[in-house]
Amino acid sequence: MKMASKHITQETFDAAVRENIEEFELGPEEAVKEAVEQFESQGVDLGNIVKMTPKVSADGPQEPTHGILQALDDLQESMARSHPQEVSAHLARFCEQCKQQKACRFLAAEKGAYPILLATWKLAAAAFPDNPSILSDLCSTLSRLAVRNEFCQEVVDLGGLNVLVTLLANCNDHQDLVKQVLSALRAIAGNDDVKDAIVRAGGTEPIVSAMTRHLASPQVCEQSCAALCVLALRKPENSRVIVEGGGALAALQAMKAHPQEVGVQKQACMLIRNLVARSQTFSQPILDLGAEALISRARATHRDCEDVAKAALRDLGCHVELQELWTGQKGNLAP
Repeated sequence: MKMASKHITQETFDAAVRENIEEFELGPEEAVKEAVEQFESQGVDLGNIVKMTPKVSADGPQEPTHGILQALDDLQESMARSHPQEVSAHLARFCEQCKQQKACRFLAAEKGAYPILLATWKLAAAAFPDNPSILSDLCSTLSRLAVRNEFCQEVVDLGGLNVLVTLLANCNDHQDLVKQVLSALRAIAGNDDVKDAIVRAGGTEPIVSAMTRHLASPQVCEQSCAALCVLALRKPENSRVIVEGGGALAALQAMKAHPQEVGVQKQACMLIRNLVARSQTFSQPILDLGAEALISRARATHRDCEDVAKAALRDLGCHVELQELWTGQKGNLAP
């Protein structure tokens, strides 16, 4: 079956629903269903579309009020009043809308969420310096909105990357905020160009520093390893910067500190694998730090680490016994 590859805007979908009501006299729910079937039959991927039933009055169908856009408008209005509780409440509502479905995140990003969020960020940093929870919520929301390459790039173009890197360097006392900043960096690094931009901006240093400072926190260690893992993926030059900046050592220290935390173990294994996959010169220095024993322990302790640990050991040049899952013998198959 040929996979759907076409996309439409929210406005196009809403217009088709409106037409089904006005021209074909369908009920609101039936109009939405008909629009969905129409576009899907044309090979359109509707994963980014909010399928909201419009209200119908005597004057005809009204423009649907998408909850996430209303929440975004309310957030923008509350910023002007500079009340931290109000900003925080509207931001929380916007975050909740983002969690509901991926299509809501597409819609918010397409309708200019990033400029508003970054403006809120700057306001919060200046006006509410003693309220890191607002900044934490903003980072969490940015992570959720980074669902396409162009959205990740938009964060960089609007200055969001510099804000994230600076914030990570300056917020070491707030563990939850550190975790959310790391998550945001990890999310936007899904774009290969943004990977390089983060490294050029000096982003690896505060990531490693955060992991070292909060070594006792499995959540920070996991997010730090995950962020570095994405930055190193298919990027040998980035891997060099990470290794020379102590990233591999910090990851192995995290593995040693949290042997029972599968998330830490798995992300650290993936990071080590990415660091050496295209940069074999780093294999021996990382092995000299005790990587083989730690990765082997993770493999033996956590079933979820089996594949990533085996890949890390293989690319480090270690001997890996491949388990043969099934051996067929002639004549042993049931007829």
